[in-house]
Amino acid sequence: MAKALGFDFGTTNSVLAASHGNTTQSLSFTSSAGTNDSMRTALSFMKHAQLGAAAVKIEAGQAAIQQFIDNPGEVRFLQSIKTFAASPLFQGTLIFARRHGFEDLMRSFLTRIADYAGEGWKQEYGRIVVGRPVRFAGSNPDESLALERYGRALSSFDFPEVHYVYEPVAAAFYFAQNLKNDATVLVADFGGGTTDYSIIRFESHAGELTAVPVGHSGVGVAGDHFDFRIIDNVVSPLIGKGSQFRSFDKLLDVPSSYYANFGRWNQLSIFKTLKDFADLKQLVRSAVEPEKLETFIDLVEHDEGYPLYQAVSATKMRLSREEETEFYFAPLGEKSRRTVRRSDFERWIAPDLARIEEALDEVLATTNTPAGSIDKVFLTGGTSFVPAIRRLFENRFAGDRIESGGELLSIAHGLALIGERDDIERWTAMAA
Repeated sequence: MAKALGFDFGTTNSVLAASHGNTTQSLSFTSSAGTNDSMRTALSFMKHAQLGAAAVKIEAGQAAIQQFIDNPGEVRFLQSIKTFAASPLFQGTLIFARRHGFEDLMRSFLTRIADYAGEGWKQEYGRIVVGRPVRFAGSNPDESLALERYGRALSSFDFPEVHYVYEPVAAAFYFAQNLKNDATVLVADFGGGTTDYSIIRFESHAGELTAVPVGHSGVGVAGDHFDFRIIDNVVSPLIGKGSQFRSFDKLLDVPSSYYANFGRWNQLSIFKTLKDFADLKQLVRSAVEPEKLETFIDLVEHDEGYPLYQAVSATKMRLSREEETEFYFAPLGEKSRRTVRRSDFERWIAPDLARIEEALDEVLATTNTPAGSIDKVFLTGGTSFVPAIRRLFENRFAGDRIESGGELLSIAHGLALIGERDDIERWTAMAA
């Protein structure tokens, strides 16, 4: 019998891993979109006549993306739902006239990936160990609220035990399996919505690896913010940011809040249903450059958010390898074709890098750990490939101390390993 299930519920991707003795194995997910070891954290909802007049077909992950692409205009598509977890302002979203709270969305996501996992999910697990960020995303996150919402969603699945562990702690456990000597390890986990740090001391006693957590810190800034900087500087000016509208005898700026909604993928489909979007449509008639706002409205109404997300992410990834690259998004036409330089990108993300570095300073200072006392630095998560991020650590720590890997799997497998421990309560991270 598998003892523990590790659940890495990520902003961008989610992974499940099962423990068997001292080994772990990823659960694979088989859906209409094929078989994968990780799931995009996305949901799609579409009315389905064969299921009844009021019934909705729900898909998750890659299958959700495929349903969204195959049925333009008929599907509500949501991604990065984790970023709503700690927000008291998020009281739910309407999907085909039915309100869905955060726990409803998380429950729907888990239900579908459980279906896709098949027999891997149906085994009897003594406990599920769920990853959580050190700091939840959002301007004023309420971590107690987030964990309450997690708990309500998970309560539907009848696990005998549910535990929460900091995501970078889980990544550290994964990394520590290859340690040859005692070491103080700093783990930096760069997700889609949060950057989290943990310092852990690993020692071997009588052939058994022991670990003592030293301290943690985190900040609600990560890869999605970097994507937003590209949107804000390359795309938003093409669709009206910085333009004006007439109000009686005055010229006023088009509210920038519209573009914040557009740049954050998880909010775009919700923005489409809000009064703000209706107000934006009304603004076209008095706009100085109405064609730009019309383009904005067309992008939202034709659900171009996901294709734009792909174009921006691809641009960011190329900038990790190249000094400059071309951005182009077909729905915006030739006017969107632009050379983006890494130096410009790094200037745009400078405020985000500063906050990420402040959180690193915090964990070193609060644990009274000089940089020279860190034996190994483990970087995980896709954003760790951004050259400016790498330099941040190379400036603090010798290059031979820095390692990376397990970008998608390390947290889930670390959670499953922790689930094997008799002293799991030591590793449980509840609200502060």
